[in-house]
Amino acid sequence: MLRLKSSINGPTDVGPIYFKLTTMNNALPETAQTASNFIEAASPHVMNTYGRVPIALSHGQGCRVWDINGKSYLDALGGIAVNTLGHNHPKLVPALQDQIAKIIHSCNYYHVPNQEVLAKKLVELSGMTNVFFCSTGLEANEAALKLARKFGHDKGIEKPEIVVYDKAFHGRSIATLSATGNPKIQAGFGPLVEGFIRVPLNNIEKLKAATEGNPNVVAVFVEAIQGEGGVNPVHMDYLKELRQLCDERDWLLMIDEVQCGMGRTGKWFAHQWADIVPDVMPLAKGLGSGVPIGAVVAGPKAAHIFQPGNHGTTFGGNPLAMRAGVETIRIMEEDGLLENAATVGKHLAAGLNAALANELASGQVKEIRGMGLMVGIELAQPCSALTGQCAENGLLISVTADTVIRLVPSLIMTATEADEVVSILCPLIKKLLLAAA
Repeated sequence: MLRLKSSINGPTDVGPIYFKLTTMNNALPETAQTASNFIEAASPHVMNTYGRVPIALSHGQGCRVWDINGKSYLDALGGIAVNTLGHNHPKLVPALQDQIAKIIHSCNYYHVPNQEVLAKKLVELSGMTNVFFCSTGLEANEAALKLARKFGHDKGIEKPEIVVYDKAFHGRSIATLSATGNPKIQAGFGPLVEGFIRVPLNNIEKLKAATEGNPNVVAVFVEAIQGEGGVNPVHMDYLKELRQLCDERDWLLMIDEVQCGMGRTGKWFAHQWADIVPDVMPLAKGLGSGVPIGAVVAGPKAAHIFQPGNHGTTFGGNPLAMRAGVETIRIMEEDGLLENAATVGKHLAAGLNAALANELASGQVKEIRGMGLMVGIELAQPCSALTGQCAENGLLISVTADTVIRLVPSLIMTATEADEVVSILCPLIKKLLLAAA
């Protein structure tokens, strides 16, 4: 007999929770749901790298998931902007089952037909030139940094430098961590990689001043919307200014679309709202609807920097991931998910603004911001406890940058589900703010 309880009391203040053992799709019979069947929500052989909410998910359907007790949750986090098509999508699942029955992995010694299919589609959607495939956003950003350095070395620059931003997040490898603008997560991992010039977001004059007279600058690396940094959108006028400056100074404009890309804002890529095209664009997360995938899309200036031997990957571009990417885009186009993201995102933002109007007026809620189905609600106080409180009430969210509630649901979310998000989340926000008053 198994009797285990949750040993996780992370930052969510949820406290110990008992979990019932279930099968994949069905809870145990009521007669079997006794204390002797409870399983501890703990992972003693897994490194303790996450402050987990003490629930364990079993399965999902659409924008809902169920834990191993059979409790349902509205998923407004989407695996952190990953599950583009939601859970158990009726078009995606059979396609992936078909691919698994054929071939899951082959190395890059050989051509993978769907690499070309997916690359061609990404080139078409972006107006760029070619694609390198990898497995994660971190890998895509690391490849972008290597492209920028190689671009500089090819021009005779011995120590290339890259402009990066305050509050940026590009990953947790040593290079991407060095490019990230969060001292809290950098602590304990020095010495960091040199070659980065950090500037504030949305201030072209500060960027010009920081790079004036520096012949070693080779690129600007910016997220179209900072996700981990607090859902901070780049102003579209600023993106246009960056494009002009990079053209004038022969720099690469590298736009990180790992979290905000793939239709989340209502266009395929968030920078397209500024009507510009970058030189390098890392992608990941939503590109595979949950299957690990990453990509670096390159324009003419960067398309031929890498040559055989300059970069590579074992798992990147494998047949399963490529099929996931191809099918994700196909389904998004067939089902009009870009329009849905824009429409439902606008509806969600309107609902949040209406429900929190008094708190916005008082300054307890500082701002509701974002684009499409990437929404941040910034409070005037830390609010990490809301992650667990929302889960207790059947809603999955995250809190980033200590004070910002982040909503990045699947792009299939309906207006009715958006209303449900508002109806669960806003009373909990009000309760938190009242308790602190």
